[in-house]
Amino acid sequence: MKRELAAGYELDDDPTRVDLDVVCRFLGEEAYWSKGRSRELIEKTFHGASRVVGLFAPDGSTVGYCRAHSDEVVFAYLCDVFVLEEHRGRGLGKELVREMVDGSPLRELRWLLGTADAHEMYRELGFRKPSFRIMERPGPKFADDPPSE
Repeated sequence: MKRELAAGYELDDDPTRVDLDVVCRFLGEEAYWSKGRSRELIEKTFHGASRVVGLFAPDGSTVGYCRAHSDEVVFAYLCDVFVLEEHRGRGLGKELVREMVDGSPLRELRWLLGTADAHEMYRELGFRKPSFRIMERPGPKFADDPPSE
C-alpha cells in the first residue's frame, strides 16, 4: 500500500523502504518512551511487527514511522509512533496513525496504545480510555511509571 499526502509526502507499509538508521536513532536517542533502547532491540521489534508504516518526505527519506503487534484475531497494539520534529505540525502524525489503523487488515480489532502526550490526537482517531477490563503489568524497566490504581 502506498498513499500520497499533501506536499509530496507519502505513506507506505513496505518495510524495505523504512530507513532503520533513522528509526533506531530517533527511538534510541530522542523518544521519551524508548530513549536508551538498543539498536538490537529496536531492530528486533521492527522485524517482529505485524505491520509497519513509514512516512516519507518528497525526497524519499524516512521522516516518520509506526509499528503494530497483533494476534490478528482480537487485538492490535500500536507502538513507536513518531514524526521527525522538522516535519511536525502538518497533520502527518495523524495520517500515519490513520493509515496504520484504518488502512489495515487489522482495522476491526481492538487497538491499544500507550502515550503520555498525544491523547487529543488519538481521541480524534477513535481511541478512548480503556474499559474497566484492561489492566497492565509493567516490567521492571517501567517501574518508575506512576501507578494507575
